[in-house]
Amino acid sequence: MDEIINNNDDNKSADDKERDYDEYEKICYLCHRPESKAGKMIEMPQNICICADCMQKTFDSMNGQGGYDDLMKMAGIPGIHFMNLSDISEIPQRQKIKKKKKDRTAPPIDLKSIPAPHQIKAMLDEYVIGQEYAKKVISVAVYNHYKRVATDTMDSIEIQKSNMLMIGPTGSGKTYLVQTLARLLDVPLAITDATSLTEAGYIGDDIESVVSKLLAAADNDVEKAERGIIFIDEIDKIAKKKETRNRDVSGESVQQGLLRILEGSDVEVPVGANSKNAMVPLTTVNTRNILFICGGAFPDLDNIIKERLNKQSSIGFKADLKDKYDNDPDLLEKVTLEDLREFGMIPEFLGRLPVIFTLKKLTEDMLVRILKEPKNAILKQYRKLLELDEVDLQFEEEAYQAIARKALEKDTGARALRSIIEDFMLDIMYEMPKDKNIGRVIITKDYVEKKGGPVIEPRGVAMIEAQ
Repeated sequence: MDEIINNNDDNKSADDKERDYDEYEKICYLCHRPESKAGKMIEMPQNICICADCMQKTFDSMNGQGGYDDLMKMAGIPGIHFMNLSDISEIPQRQKIKKKKKDRTAPPIDLKSIPAPHQIKAMLDEYVIGQEYAKKVISVAVYNHYKRVATDTMDSIEIQKSNMLMIGPTGSGKTYLVQTLARLLDVPLAITDATSLTEAGYIGDDIESVVSKLLAAADNDVEKAERGIIFIDEIDKIAKKKETRNRDVSGESVQQGLLRILEGSDVEVPVGANSKNAMVPLTTVNTRNILFICGGAFPDLDNIIKERLNKQSSIGFKADLKDKYDNDPDLLEKVTLEDLREFGMIPEFLGRLPVIFTLKKLTEDMLVRILKEPKNAILKQYRKLLELDEVDLQFEEEAYQAIARKALEKDTGARALRSIIEDFMLDIMYEMPKDKNIGRVIITKDYVEKKGGPVIEPRGVAMIEAQ
């Protein structure tokens, strides 16, 4: 990766290299500290910069004053006695830190450039089917977040940020909702996964890596990253482990480590890497203006909710039955903080996520709409692929219903649609290029259910009907 980046740098013009040199901070090659922390850099051939501390230790090592060991530890290169400048490469582009702007009087963001909540929701409606409440909550939260950032230094009233917790069954569109939001808004947004996070000092990603990914999404611009959005997926995987005698390094410890980041604090994060080490520069990011959105499927949370609701059941006439909530599609909407604490989320963590909302489980009608309506619907993608072979792909209305029913049986939400369509489209995609006389293919209900075949029309008939 570093070689590719360096090759790209070689292709740049002299003006572009000079502009990059002025835009990014100088970084000491030995200790990897930026100029803002290490002080004035000493420039050497091959575009290498060394801070005064490392240069002094170099001189001490040459004079036999014991600075050599410290220097080699900082450089992370044990056993090397001489530094050959011709063998040293430049700091990779992805590990360079942009200089902070001196003028901080202007507001960090222009409210006129951020669309209103109804405009954000309208853009999401073109790609995400259903989940009206979730889209409304996210639209309002994003708009209010940037209003808060813009007025941070303009008023004596401090607006608290509203971090969000998104709960929904698998395949209901949690990650896709945030991914779509990232495409539509010109703001730094990082999507990360909580499953790889561990407590500091253990194998895995450090907790600060979630902020490091946002910094990378902001092109290593600290000021831009400090007003971005971080989506932490699979947040239910860091729930407190029950009945364990070992140290919970990937559960409760991660929740506790995330507390100060969610609340807002100065965090030292590695630049261009997921974990801290001697060869990676560090920079400080303040998370007070970063909006956090956490999402998770929370399996078996519905059983906790039912257990709580069934405690209210009694004996006699007009009593609630214990199986009353077994087939309730909106059971997750009845979730409370007590249910989440029973699941394994600590109260301090939940207290820093004041906005909690749920996504509905997809129904058959919603799955049919997902097949047909979004701008990048999967069936539209297949139509486009066959159009390149001059073949018109059509679907009977009953075929849509058959695909949706098969997806419901898999119980994996919208993710099941892709596997089902790939299954019955395989033979069509394989056979169509063989016969140039085929002009139209109509997918039927029987073909989806593997009881028959598709309707195939020759090219001449298809062209006449199209006219």
